[in-house]
Amino acid sequence: MTISTLKSRPTYPGLSPDHNARSNIIVCDKAGAEAVTELFSRADDTFAKRSTVIVAEGTTDQDAETLKTALAPATVGFQPSLETGIARLREFLKDAPMGLRLYAAGSEPLIGSVVQAAADYSIDHLSIRTEHRGSLKRRVQCVHCKGFTENVTTNPVTCSHCGLTLMVRDHYSRRLAAFQGVCIDAEVPGEVPETEALYQ
Repeated sequence: MTISTLKSRPTYPGLSPDHNARSNIIVCDKAGAEAVTELFSRADDTFAKRSTVIVAEGTTDQDAETLKTALAPATVGFQPSLETGIARLREFLKDAPMGLRLYAAGSEPLIGSVVQAAADYSIDHLSIRTEHRGSLKRRVQCVHCKGFTENVTTNPVTCSHCGLTLMVRDHYSRRLAAFQGVCIDAEVPGEVPETEALYQ
């Protein structure tokens, strides 16, 4: 994880079980599932039984079976992508009872999308337990055309909408679940530094 002094830069304290919660919804990707397994190992015997896990990433049948075993006895559902995983989360949140605790583990785009969806149901971001695992890839919004470029691993990056070369900043918008990208050669067109793979 890159270190930043910017206040908007999210921090992820890690997953810890809330034994007082009546139910738990946990959203993760494949890398985040390891954090969820560790969470279950630190929890009491009833914690997993009160948990629904959404794996928001395409998995092979073999990976799915492995994850089901590792995350038992929780209810585990597999979604083919982050977008469908967040749509499934929203279905749960729509009818969620009091006493729910929400968790997110995996990449920053996954965590940001969970926090963004939860905000629509008046769940404060500080109450969501989060842990970063896996890739450092970012979701970036171009401040010029407002388009989003997904799974960014380099800096600078070309905007997938308007084609500008963007410097990826550590400034983060929780509302948009994205880092901000600013035109890097606005003053001297064509003067672009070498691309670095910073967010692998």
